[in-house]
Formats: sequence, C-alpha cells, structure tokens
Amino acid sequence: MALTVKNLFTVIQFGGPLIGGVLALGATVAIPTIRRADMKKELKEIRNQGVIWGVIVAPLATVILQFILNNIVAGGTSCGF
Repeated sequence: MALTVKNLFTVIQFGGPLIGGVLALGATVAIPTIRRADMKKELKEIRNQGVIWGVIVAPLATVILQFILNNIVAGGTSCGF
C-alpha cells in the first residue's frame, strides 16, 4: 500500500508540471494565431491555470504530503518514502 501511495505522489509530482507546462506552452503559442477576443481570453486563462496548478501547486502539494506522511505516525508506523 505504501508503495502505491508513493507511486501516486511521484505521478503527481512529475506529471503535474509536465501536463501544466504543455498546456501553458500550447496556449502561449496559440494565442497569436487566434483572432477572436473571447477565444484569446480562454487561452490566457488556460495558460495561467497550467502554470499555477501544474508548475507551482502539484510539486508543492507533493512535498507537503510527503512531509505529513513521513512525520505523522499512523497506526504505530509512518509511511516513509
């Protein structure tokens, strides 16, 4: 079970920035090619969300969860990574 949790956090830690970065980069590249203002606004929102959630929040959340699981004792043992 601990190995499954560790693998899940690894996917979040490395997959989050990868997906968020790809979304942010794709939106940034696509913005100049779009003519409609409403579509540009949507792409800018996608870019911002990709950076915020993918590049900042996902790795930070993984570090916080690892700290909690390593230092809070659950059932007499801690989930050390």
